[in-house]
Amino acid sequence: MAEDSGQEKTEDPTPKRLKEARDKGDIPRSKELNTLVLLLVASSAVLFFGATAISNLAEMMADNFSLTREEIFDTNYIIINFGSSALEALWAVIIFMLVVFIAAIVGPISLGGWNISAQAIAPKASRMDPLAGLKRMFSLKALVELAKSIGKFLIVTGLALFYLDSVKTNLYSLGSMDVFVAMSESIQLIGWAFLIISLSLIIIALLDVPYVLYESAEKLKMTLQEVKDEMKNTEGKPEVKGRIRQMQREISQRQMMKDVPDADVIITNPTHYSVAIKYDESHRNAPIIVAKGADFVALKIREVAEEHDIPILQSPPLARALYYSAEIGDEVPTGLFKGVAQVLAYVFQLKRYKQQAANKPVMPKGQDIEIPDEFQRDN
Repeated sequence: MAEDSGQEKTEDPTPKRLKEARDKGDIPRSKELNTLVLLLVASSAVLFFGATAISNLAEMMADNFSLTREEIFDTNYIIINFGSSALEALWAVIIFMLVVFIAAIVGPISLGGWNISAQAIAPKASRMDPLAGLKRMFSLKALVELAKSIGKFLIVTGLALFYLDSVKTNLYSLGSMDVFVAMSESIQLIGWAFLIISLSLIIIALLDVPYVLYESAEKLKMTLQEVKDEMKNTEGKPEVKGRIRQMQREISQRQMMKDVPDADVIITNPTHYSVAIKYDESHRNAPIIVAKGADFVALKIREVAEEHDIPILQSPPLARALYYSAEIGDEVPTGLFKGVAQVLAYVFQLKRYKQQAANKPVMPKGQDIEIPDEFQRDN
């Protein structure tokens, strides 16, 4: 869609886009960093363990060259000797192999993290398309890879020639040494050559890693329209979300109306707002709002209250203050305690009057109920 609309990819990728790319195996990977880690670890392993490995291998080969005639022509002994020699050779290089194996795993996940993608290894017909192959050969990425290859060749060749020139005296002297000493010395020379050449790749890796990260970020960028479309697909179309919200409101209102018969009093505006208050001193320290509504909902609250003989008291300032300062299920704000207490006192006195246990109370007038300034609301 971005290409059809001509929009530029200026938006950062969304979490969904990043997850999809990761599922496809499309994550930043630097071959130069992988090679660098592997070669550095391998060359260090040669320097640390090479002499010991060479010594063990030399002893194993010396033992095999010193076999007697009877041992050489003994088929059973040769098989046993071959097995033991192979085991000795394995033990001689096992540490080196383990270190290199770990480096081969750590190198690739050092950038982009661990990721296994079935989609990345699945066969695709597009990979066998000759036109697509030609396009990749002459792309900007191919040009960058060519530049990196030339750079690696020049740097590695230069350092290798420099190192060989600096150790040429040591190389010439190997021929005059004892064979075991020469083998130990040569493995050290090889290890240092290996390490120095590996260090030369640091320059290439320092250039390649930022480029790979930049290329991956640019590839995953999205147009503004793509972001909007994804939000629609993820969260749903506006009309569907509106319908869901409407259904939620209807469900909430139905539940709220079920709680109205349990209220002690309904405080009204009298036409715009209705708030149902309930006070149960055995379970609550303060009265709670069990229902509230405006306009049509306010009318329905009053109708339900009349059906269940719930007292309805008109107090516009208090009704507006309660409506705007608390939600359903909340306790009455501390600043409105006094006003609500006046109303509840009247309601409880009215109940006792109906039971013929007290004189008829005087209904408090709306303007007599005190409302703090911070809870005042215009009509």
